[in-house]
Amino acid sequence: MDQVKALVFDVFGTVVDWRTSVAREVAAFFAKRDMTVDGEAFAKAWRKRYQPGMEEVRSGRRPFTRLDVLHRENLELVLADFGIEPASVGDEGLDTLNRAWHRLDPWPDTVAGLTRLKTKFFIAPLSNGNIALLANMAKHSKLPWDAILGAEVARAYKPQPEAYLRTAEVLALRPDQVALIAAHNGDLAAARLAGLKTGFVARSAEHGAGQTKDLSAEQDWDVVATSFTDLATKLGCA
Repeated sequence: MDQVKALVFDVFGTVVDWRTSVAREVAAFFAKRDMTVDGEAFAKAWRKRYQPGMEEVRSGRRPFTRLDVLHRENLELVLADFGIEPASVGDEGLDTLNRAWHRLDPWPDTVAGLTRLKTKFFIAPLSNGNIALLANMAKHSKLPWDAILGAEVARAYKPQPEAYLRTAEVLALRPDQVALIAAHNGDLAAARLAGLKTGFVARSAEHGAGQTKDLSAEQDWDVVATSFTDLATKLGCA
């Protein structure tokens, strides 16, 4: 890690707790309409459609499309799965619910850890989220990024190599001068293949009780930490 100048971060699950945040937003949204919806089940079902939606773009079957748009399309499908007619929610309601992804809360160690890491490294998201989503999330959660690098910058979705390589290029750095920090071994494996350095931070509560994947580092990543504050300590940040 001695040559690393920038740390870029997976966001959903690594920086923020999407499951609890979306579950809360969904339950509150429908409670105002005198409806009872299992927020956690809804959040997980919505997230389950995340990868298939992006795969349409990665495969070339669809032009690059912002994640906000994919989330909105998937939202209507999930509503139908839960027996809720999307038209009954209305366009304004759908937009409000879709922006739940803009209001995700950070893990307890996130802001303190990022603040320390920022004293030594350039820090930015390397996420499949779009710029507006990530900027709004940063305002909501007080994430101290040096820059917001949404997927529009790379015009590619992870784990495509372009997502990692174009991010390094935008930062005017070699791939080995950039380290991806993530809670997902697959993301790190793709980043390593693209030439980036890698750091694993465990988030064993991302998927809730019974999580069976990404509980520990599955390869010899360049740094392994239990939290962002632990990562800051291991990387020599005050």
